[in-house]
Amino acid sequence: MSNRAESAPSEGNVRVVGTAHVSADSVREVEETIEAERPDVVAVELDEGRYRQMQGETPDDLDAGDLLRGNTVFQFIAYWMLSYVQAQMGEKFDIQPGADMLAAVETAEEYGLDVALVDRDIQTTIQRFWRRMSFVEKLRMVGGLAFGVTDSRVVGLLFGLMVGIFIGPLIGLFGGSLGITSALLARVTGGVVVGLGAGIALSFVGDLFLDGDDSLLLAIGGGITVALVTATLGIGSGLVGGFVAQAIGSMALGLLVGALVGVAAGGLFAVMGLNVDEDYEELDMSELTDKDVVTVMMEEFREFSPGGAEALIDERDAYIAHKLVALRAQGHDVLAVVGAGHRAGIERYLANPETLPPMESLVGEAKSRGIPWFKLIGIAMSVGFVAFFILLAMAGVRNGFLLRLFAAWFVVNGVFAAGLAKLAGARWSSAAVGGGVAWMTSVNPLLAPGWFTGYMELRHTNVNVADIAQLNKLLADEERPIREIVGDMFDVPLFKLIMVVAMTNIGSLIASILFATYILPLFGAELGGLDGVTRLMIQGATRSFDVIVGALT
Repeated sequence: MSNRAESAPSEGNVRVVGTAHVSADSVREVEETIEAERPDVVAVELDEGRYRQMQGETPDDLDAGDLLRGNTVFQFIAYWMLSYVQAQMGEKFDIQPGADMLAAVETAEEYGLDVALVDRDIQTTIQRFWRRMSFVEKLRMVGGLAFGVTDSRVVGLLFGLMVGIFIGPLIGLFGGSLGITSALLARVTGGVVVGLGAGIALSFVGDLFLDGDDSLLLAIGGGITVALVTATLGIGSGLVGGFVAQAIGSMALGLLVGALVGVAAGGLFAVMGLNVDEDYEELDMSELTDKDVVTVMMEEFREFSPGGAEALIDERDAYIAHKLVALRAQGHDVLAVVGAGHRAGIERYLANPETLPPMESLVGEAKSRGIPWFKLIGIAMSVGFVAFFILLAMAGVRNGFLLRLFAAWFVVNGVFAAGLAKLAGARWSSAAVGGGVAWMTSVNPLLAPGWFTGYMELRHTNVNVADIAQLNKLLADEERPIREIVGDMFDVPLFKLIMVVAMTNIGSLIASILFATYILPLFGAELGGLDGVTRLMIQGATRSFDVIVGALT
């Protein structure tokens, strides 16, 4: 279980004990080892923040700038995912996660021994963990959390929803060439309007006679059924027409295709037996600290995410070893209590400290690896949008037309960004600020309207990492309907803030897609259609080139 690292006679020594963070056996071993050996220092795999939280102190409120800057929101989501998985394992084996570290601290204090916190700050680790993961690895991680929270059918439908949102605008752009007529779009739109009304009515009826999720399922299922029947029979096809029918109808058809894909995906997930709970049941806690089992678990995680494993395991091995080598050099007799997955790496460094990487390479923010495709695409879209206006202006398009086009861009972005922010629970003032800047942030990929909405929300509420424990507690409740659980999750400040920020950004993104898909063609018709717009842009580019050549010559 434990090995003693060789050291020079003038130095102290370090003994490393590997534990499972959710194992009662590990708690007993830690207590018995400290009592028997009485070292000078008990070093624990904790940082200052986690130590204070474990001691029952109120965690520091999260800094607004740190929380909203860049990808930090996603890093907190990653932290939540890791915390949720560990909490689920602790629930399965009836022990509080981190009980081994708490036992080490309390036992050391009982015998008057010094305690050293030797782990890297959790926020640094999570930031580097997130940056080191590839886009595909992040998707797989989110999928793993989704399967742990809900079943395969819901995951499949959510996947289908994303597919539908992507397909809808494509139908709006190219549906005519596929035989999708305006009459069909009008029928579909009428069905959507009638079905939405039916769903709302069934929701009220279900709340009176049904419990929990049954009411929600009745409203969704009934509304979809009414929409399909209404569209098939052509009832309500005259309710709306023109642009509204094209926008709603094409998006509804896209969502229908997405729903079919989602049902198929959910069935496939079920057949594949994707169930996190089953994996927990197969674990034997008495073997979790066995060297061979830990090696297998670490190798599997390294195959899943080499970059993530580097930040979460390898770098922390080196960081902790640096701290232990320093304590040993001071002549201390140290007992280090760490997770079993870190023991082998730490002991290698203790035996060969000259192989340790420089400490400065283990701290600070990590840079993303690979080509930042999404940022490049965002920059390209922004350049294209600005160039569109400039070239039309150079071609002599009337200022009134350009002003109306910009106003449409402003309104569409503002309505969707503010609307989705309010749907996520934002205050009216916060939603208004996010909506007001959405047009500008859509042009500048280095900004996001959700940041502004989030800053406004943080003027009225504080968030801290203790909110994550509350979220885990809510998700662990398997008795309550999911609708009630989600409602309570929005009462947790951190979750609400993340959703407000995310929904504001999603609203602006959707608005940009819809503007390009549905609004621009309307304005393009005034200029002679797509061919006319292309011709004017070429004229504008030609005039710009002539101006530049003239200035140079």
